[in-house]
Amino acid sequence: MKIATYNVNGVNGRLPVLLKWLHEAKPDIVCLQELKAPQEKFPIEAITAAGYHAVWHGQKSWNGVAILTRGLEIKEIGRILPGDAEDVQSRYLEAMVGDMVIGCLYLPNGNPAPGPKYDYKLQWMSRFAARAAHLFQYDLPVVLAGDYNVIPTEFDVYKPERWVDDALFREETRSAFETLMAQGWTDAIRALHPQEKIYTFWDYFRNAYGRDAGLRIDHFLLNQKASALLLDSGVDKHVRGWEKSSDHAPVWISMDR
Repeated sequence: MKIATYNVNGVNGRLPVLLKWLHEAKPDIVCLQELKAPQEKFPIEAITAAGYHAVWHGQKSWNGVAILTRGLEIKEIGRILPGDAEDVQSRYLEAMVGDMVIGCLYLPNGNPAPGPKYDYKLQWMSRFAARAAHLFQYDLPVVLAGDYNVIPTEFDVYKPERWVDDALFREETRSAFETLMAQGWTDAIRALHPQEKIYTFWDYFRNAYGRDAGLRIDHFLLNQKASALLLDSGVDKHVRGWEKSSDHAPVWISMDR
């Protein structure tokens, strides 16, 4: 089974890129982020024609997450991250796919930091850690995939000294991520590629993709049940080079299912 996560940076504007990649990669489960489309504008007809079922949580102009499955039954569990009844941003979606729990997330960017947006990021991370602690205990495989907007270590960014004050790399952000990982989660990319330079995002500016000046901010976290099934992981880096592509590349894992 192949599971992927992809920040599409606008599902309708980049639909041809998404469909091309789905046809090429043929993932069985896909977590999408940054749909930038209200609920009624999600391109479900095109997704269905491509052979996928979908559940999604849209929001006008911003955010938005979706889970797609190819030939697999999908049942939504929830679309609100617990802990803040006033949070209306569409950043989290949880579903059962077979006997596996899939959590799709688009963690807040948090810039400029410090400030209200950064406070929201850290609060969101705290809420997510609480939910993750609960999910980790499930006697089922659990996969938490998405755009975490967190650079875990200096090894995960080109020229880390330039990112010290950025919300993605600030000490508080990395500390919150380390607290999450301390629950026992496996970073699927690093588990299989501990010494390899791997990026998942390249800015549109300054020829970042051409220079391979990237960041690793899209992650797969697996609980023990899921980690035991992990076979391979990687990044479809070439997709970032396609015309009118997202500034993220699809990230994927394969599992013994």
